[in-house]
Amino acid sequence: MKVRKFEELIVWQKSIEIAVELYKHFDRHPDFGFTNQIKRASISISNNIAEGFERNSNKDFNRFLYFAKGSSSEVKSMLILGNRLGYLSDVEMKYYYYQIDEIGKMLYKLSISLPI
Repeated sequence: MKVRKFEELIVWQKSIEIAVELYKHFDRHPDFGFTNQIKRASISISNNIAEGFERNSNKDFNRFLYFAKGSSSEVKSMLILGNRLGYLSDVEMKYYYYQIDEIGKMLYKLSISLPI
């Protein structure tokens, strides 16, 4: 079955879910700089998937998947920092980190599956 719209991609769905979770987690956190950055990076994952998909070119889509993967690594780095700053417990950090890591793996697998 061919995917007709980006909303059908499981990796896009998962990236939206984790962005919502992170938004809710940091909704009222006082460190605006940190929370703004982790929120923006998490949103960037799903946005890059969507934008690349709509380019209607496997080459462009692949490029945007790598942008999304970069954003997922940025979120992982922010999670580690947030944990060290005491903004996330060890359990919270590991949960979010695992989710983002899985998304990164899915992005990689999707990118290598594209015929270019």
